[in-house]
Amino acid sequence: MGELERGHDACARGAWLEAYDALSAVAPLGARDLEARATAAYMLGREDEYRRDLERAHRRHQEAGAPLPAVRCAFWVGLSFLLRGETGRAGGWFARGQRALERQGEDCVERGYLLIPPLLGHVAAGDADAACSTAAAAAAIGERFGDADLVALARQEQGHALIRRGSVQDGLRLLDETMVAVTAGELSPIVTGLVYCNTIAFCQSVYELRRAREWTAALTQWCERQPDMVAHTGLCLVHRAEIMQLQGAWGDALVEARRAGERLGRAAAGQAHYREGELRRLRGEPAAAEAAYRAASRCGWEPQPGLALLRLAQGNGAAATAAIRRVLAETHEPTARAALLPAAVQVMLAAGDRDGARGAAAELERIAAGRGAALGAIAARASAAVALAAGDADAALDAARRACRAWQELEAPYDNARARVLVGLACRALGDAEAAQLELEAARDVFARLGAAPDVAAVDALIAPSGRHGLTPRELEVLRLVAAGRSNRAIAAALVISEHTVARHLQNIYAKLGVSSRTAASAFAFAHELV
Repeated sequence: MGELERGHDACARGAWLEAYDALSAVAPLGARDLEARATAAYMLGREDEYRRDLERAHRRHQEAGAPLPAVRCAFWVGLSFLLRGETGRAGGWFARGQRALERQGEDCVERGYLLIPPLLGHVAAGDADAACSTAAAAAAIGERFGDADLVALARQEQGHALIRRGSVQDGLRLLDETMVAVTAGELSPIVTGLVYCNTIAFCQSVYELRRAREWTAALTQWCERQPDMVAHTGLCLVHRAEIMQLQGAWGDALVEARRAGERLGRAAAGQAHYREGELRRLRGEPAAAEAAYRAASRCGWEPQPGLALLRLAQGNGAAATAAIRRVLAETHEPTARAALLPAAVQVMLAAGDRDGARGAAAELERIAAGRGAALGAIAARASAAVALAAGDADAALDAARRACRAWQELEAPYDNARARVLVGLACRALGDAEAAQLELEAARDVFARLGAAPDVAAVDALIAPSGRHGLTPRELEVLRLVAAGRSNRAIAAALVISEHTVARHLQNIYAKLGVSSRTAASAFAFAHELV
């Protein structure tokens, strides 16, 4: 088998490094061979080489008097620049392809591909109707010519547009139909990766978490079958981190988020840094969380609402309020606002702005109507918090229990535990102290297992009797030994627990007492007669 044949065979097997090396051993390469090497370069994450080979293939096709394959190359070069944010160069290549089509004059599938740039323009402008009609036209051309790649690219965007304009079930059916073609292996490698990542990201943005989880598992398997592939693996890790966080595997999620940040380009890495910031904040690591949010911002990713919630946890309510109001004022698309409104409710309640919180919760309920279980659960929890603050324990209990049921079905332990805290508080307000205690203790157990130190501290403050400053009996034991000058190792030996457990108790103690060192904790213990 010659190198040329071996290169094409390796491409067919997804052995991208072998394909690239084999095709690079042949000179000169024909247009189709250059396209094959370009695909291998793309899958290896070598974007500059991918574009160079496509540009060479474009010239070879033109020299050979094959204008339509040249148009196809021009489209993919332009799309590559567009995805990098280089709109000028992208527009130049798209115009080159369009001019060639106008000279050609015949009906062809390439006309459908060149509907993709205006389609993406409609999406960017928020014009769901124009996006939907343009996508339908492109898909019809793809179907007429039997081009599965074009059909998938167009149908995916048509589904997105239908969902954005309120036809949720019709849009989801188109997405599911598109994903069948992906998982059946009917598409080219590059289009497969694009459709996987775009569909998963969109499902998460509209809170279709079951679908996002399902397609992320399929994407992971596809990536694992191509061990030397680099393209799409970074975004795959981000999606995996988000799903792992939802399912309560926070340690694994943090590893995946950090790996994604290392693999992705500057713009996309912002998403990975933000995910790391969220995990750090939930674990009670404010310095690391702030560093991650700042890294996300440097990459062009909006660090809200996570940074506002961090400021709230740090006691800076004014900064939290200003940040959440600013980003809400800048955000108009309903599902994008839905990502901000739960934090707005939390921040406004903490600031004593009950009317603002009530308005944010009501808007969230309107957006959530008919949009799936996850967003409904988020809205229900926000409504429960507002009702509880207003003294309507019955309404709070009903909404909190709805949120609990949904999160339990979605296998989301942290979110379920947060809803159970509100169930407990509503039960307490209704005079059922025993039920309240059971709910709060169950929520605390989940928070402790996940490593959600701030939530553990908050629940302990609700459970513990006054005079202990929110400390559990075990934490009091640890504090007294710290005040006696014992090391973590000595404390672990005295209490027959691990040093890791001692460190976790200390982290909780510091958070509850508002201190940051053993010396300060000891001083607090003596000053408040806890020893």
